[in-house]
Amino acid sequence: MLKLIGKSLVAFALVLSAKSYASLEIVITDGVDSARPVAIVPFKFEGNTLPNQRIADIVSADLMRSGKFNPIAATRMPQQPTNSKEIDYQRWMKQGVEAVVTGTIREVGVNRYAVRFELVDVFKGASGGGSSSAIIGGQLTTGLSHILDARETTISGDQFRQYAHRISDIVYEKLTGERGAFLTKIAYVLVREKADFKYQLVVADYDGENEQVLLRAKEPLMSPAWSPDGTKLAYVTFEKRQSQIYIQDIYTGRRSILTSFKGINGAPKWSPDGRKMAMVLSKDGNAEVYVMDIATKALTKLTNHRRIDTEPSWAPDGSKIVFSSERGGNPQIYSVNVASGVTERVTFEGEMNLAASYTPDGSGIVMVNRTNGQYNIARMDVESRYLQVLTRTYLDESPSIAPNGSMIIYSTLYGSSQVLALVSMDGRFKARLPAANGRVKSPAWSPFL
Repeated sequence: MLKLIGKSLVAFALVLSAKSYASLEIVITDGVDSARPVAIVPFKFEGNTLPNQRIADIVSADLMRSGKFNPIAATRMPQQPTNSKEIDYQRWMKQGVEAVVTGTIREVGVNRYAVRFELVDVFKGASGGGSSSAIIGGQLTTGLSHILDARETTISGDQFRQYAHRISDIVYEKLTGERGAFLTKIAYVLVREKADFKYQLVVADYDGENEQVLLRAKEPLMSPAWSPDGTKLAYVTFEKRQSQIYIQDIYTGRRSILTSFKGINGAPKWSPDGRKMAMVLSKDGNAEVYVMDIATKALTKLTNHRRIDTEPSWAPDGSKIVFSSERGGNPQIYSVNVASGVTERVTFEGEMNLAASYTPDGSGIVMVNRTNGQYNIARMDVESRYLQVLTRTYLDESPSIAPNGSMIIYSTLYGSSQVLALVSMDGRFKARLPAANGRVKSPAWSPFL
């Protein structure tokens, strides 16, 4: 990415669906101490066959990784209630805990479990609460204002992790007012030096679990990009000794070629409505930004400059595309109006800026900024043009934003290995996602699923 073009993209082998064994594991490195204290009480189990997945542990990990919450350990809990009626609010207040999640898991049949949970506001509960309503089992019921949410759902034994992420999404939204993104996925490229097919395109849950290999290749793969509905990936490869852009369904494995022009076919990015694809082509000589209608394959050339234009990314409303260009000397971020073709320079601060993308609400642009020779992830406010450097790791690249705009995943160097890392949009929370067996790069965060 640090060179705008010229990277090798080469052929891939059979599409396989199997564990990648990348073993991504999120390691918190900064920002938990300043987060909001909450408690996810271990759920009480009623039945004979205890499920393998521990819901409370998954929800606690989700909330901690958001950078906004600091769930207290079970050993520090003053009690372990199973519902709101059993909560001693004064004891929780002394711990500084502002919200408590309680729950039960009840075995109701062969491989069937009824999971019930309550999200409780400790401070409102301590003051006596007030009349309000809650959702229980999908039904609106009369309750107290200190019960922020309550639900019961029947799931199968293989749905515990998924439903735990669903609980995390509910808790996150109730406590922050913004949608949670714990049911999302990430795509990334895994490089395993000793494997027969050393390059793999992998899809996993946002936390690195449930990894599946979509592609295996003897030569590099790059630039995975999610469709807006989360069912497909676009990517680039050098099949048949030339760069090509493919679209692949992540569930069926079916793929189709999108471009195979002479020269560069790179950097695909879906439009917000899923009907078009921005890309970089050099079929007319220089690397320029194009937009293709996916259904008709009709092309529109958006830039036309003697210097390299690359790395396009759409504004949330589809009206503009930001891209990297060397037209001013060192690479900087520019935007082009899709309808009029009017282009303007966006960034001026730092030695260079690369790999830009809009935040989901359109208020900011995330990019790689080089200042004093250091490549770090930065966020620029669109209105004020204020640029904030968010990371201090080494040689950061390929930032991708969570669909709720709360976190950024990116590739960086840790020791001598390339790993993925997370940083919150305000820069306070940071974590690493190292792979036990391989280097990971080119992350792409899915839309809401």
